[in-house]
Amino acid sequence: MSASLSSASDTPNILWITAEDMSPTLGCYGDEYATTPNLDQLAADGVLYSNAFATAPVCSPSRSCIINGLPATSQGTQQMRSSFPIPEYMKGFPSVLREAGHYTSNNVKTDYNSGNWEAIIEASWDESSDTAHWRKKEGDQPFFSVFNLMTSHQSRTMVWPYDQFVSDVQSVLDGDEIHDPAKAPVPPYYPDTPIIRRTVARYYDCVTAMDKEVGAILEELEADGLAEDTIVFFYSDHGSGMPRHKRALLDSGTKVSLIIRFPEKYQHLAPSGPGTRTDRLVSFDDFGPTVLNLAGQEIPDYMEGKPFLGAAESPPREYVYCHRDRVDEVHDLARSARDKRFLYIRTYMPHLGYNQPTAWPDLGEVRHEIYAHAKTERMTPPQKHFAGPTRELEELYDCEADPQNLENLAGVPAYREVLERMRTRLEGRIAESRDLGFIPEAYAWELIDGTTPYELARGSGNYDQSILVAAASQVGVGSEGELLANLTHGDPGVRYWGAVGFSAARSLSNKAIEALTDALDDPIPNVRIEAANALARHGNLDQSIETLAKELESENLAAVQHAARAIELLGEKAITALPAVAACDARMKVIRPPGTSPIVVDPVLDKAMFVGFSTEAFLARFGKSE
Repeated sequence: MSASLSSASDTPNILWITAEDMSPTLGCYGDEYATTPNLDQLAADGVLYSNAFATAPVCSPSRSCIINGLPATSQGTQQMRSSFPIPEYMKGFPSVLREAGHYTSNNVKTDYNSGNWEAIIEASWDESSDTAHWRKKEGDQPFFSVFNLMTSHQSRTMVWPYDQFVSDVQSVLDGDEIHDPAKAPVPPYYPDTPIIRRTVARYYDCVTAMDKEVGAILEELEADGLAEDTIVFFYSDHGSGMPRHKRALLDSGTKVSLIIRFPEKYQHLAPSGPGTRTDRLVSFDDFGPTVLNLAGQEIPDYMEGKPFLGAAESPPREYVYCHRDRVDEVHDLARSARDKRFLYIRTYMPHLGYNQPTAWPDLGEVRHEIYAHAKTERMTPPQKHFAGPTRELEELYDCEADPQNLENLAGVPAYREVLERMRTRLEGRIAESRDLGFIPEAYAWELIDGTTPYELARGSGNYDQSILVAAASQVGVGSEGELLANLTHGDPGVRYWGAVGFSAARSLSNKAIEALTDALDDPIPNVRIEAANALARHGNLDQSIETLAKELESENLAAVQHAARAIELLGEKAITALPAVAACDARMKVIRPPGTSPIVVDPVLDKAMFVGFSTEAFLARFGKSE
């Protein structure tokens, strides 16, 4: 088929229904506590994918991946709402359909996580709004329509006050659809308390309410006489918003539901018949290329994803890959590789635990229930794994025998060969994809001057990924000599990772203290900030806290955010920074006035919001300065 449609009758309509923050907690996936009749019927009429994965356990990097058909780490959009630019030709895969004659509509979320988000919307969608619908197409024009359902979002499942959840979500359910907390399946990584049970039940109520919305959309498709001409996708954007799910590279954070229904006239495009399951590995970067392939369109060369349906279907994957970077104010860097059986996770910041404090989720009472339990002596190993202060450098799970990822096999001799295979494959993927996550964020804004991260990684400039990855890999395991060499390296990114290595160290020698003190005058903000953080974490407070306080005045808000988060986590050690924190907080309120909607997309406003998350947390704990 050429770039234009050969005929409308040859081309399927494609409908995407996406759910926010939902693990595969559906009846059709075997969850006996779930009440999801509409999605269960969709699975009975379609194909259920048991190995579908997001590329990130949070929304905006995942959506950045989906819209352009390549992971956020390849684009430089891996940090949550960082708004780095991408090449102008990356206009979103729906733009290809639109240029070929499809009607494209998006209702309503975009959240594409790049500086080009407005251009993507303009190129990709005939309409992107809360009223966008296939019904606005012309005649028999084929369509690609997306409906994003917020009902299972973390806000509804655990953050909103319980009364608001009852009035806005639970109220749409019949009495027999409301889940009994006494019967809630409490996973072993949570304490079994009334608040935990009530929140788990609340999450399942949200999923049931979302299922009703799916049913209503499918009824509209049927009523319009379009069901027999439309391939329907249902999937969720990552794991549920519950603790240890969203934001974590465990299966609970990245494994998603995916159901695809093919009408009879397009059964030849299906991998198997109605009511079947497939264990084929699929990843979010595959979704756009797959839709283009189903529509007979060429897949742009820059897309890394592979079509898993259609005439030019690619061979099945052996692995999928996921990433965790900064989310809101919380800094992190971890990568994972997953085959059909094993999950391998490598963290590069092992001194930071899974359950770091974070302003938005911490509005939910369930988080404080877990914090309180973590202070007791009653934590079980699965609970310590999530709520403890640190992480293992490597994790390996047999997901067939251990689907909840409770037993880390990385140190078990019988699994050494598996560990080495998964580690080697992940290292290869990081290099092949030119993963941009190893450049510290504030420095990245200086480094890309006049270009984009994507082009920087593929050019002949001053980006040497291999030395950054090597330096990051020494955090938690490198010798003092190796960390000192990194801290004085010619590459600013390597110096940053040298400082992170000392932040993760158990103690500092006089030589390390001297080198870190010298690094407080480094020309790159991330190096200064992390050197100060390392000194302060080990009790060397005088110059370090002064340096962090000074960084709060920077015009580079990514640097301000880094410094504010360091101060927040240092807590009482950073009490002398209180006046600077108060002044910074006031400055952020000028940039982003109180009452600004959290859904407003603006790179400067978002950075100010994330700085405010840390400054407000510090001020709430220690009080405003005089």
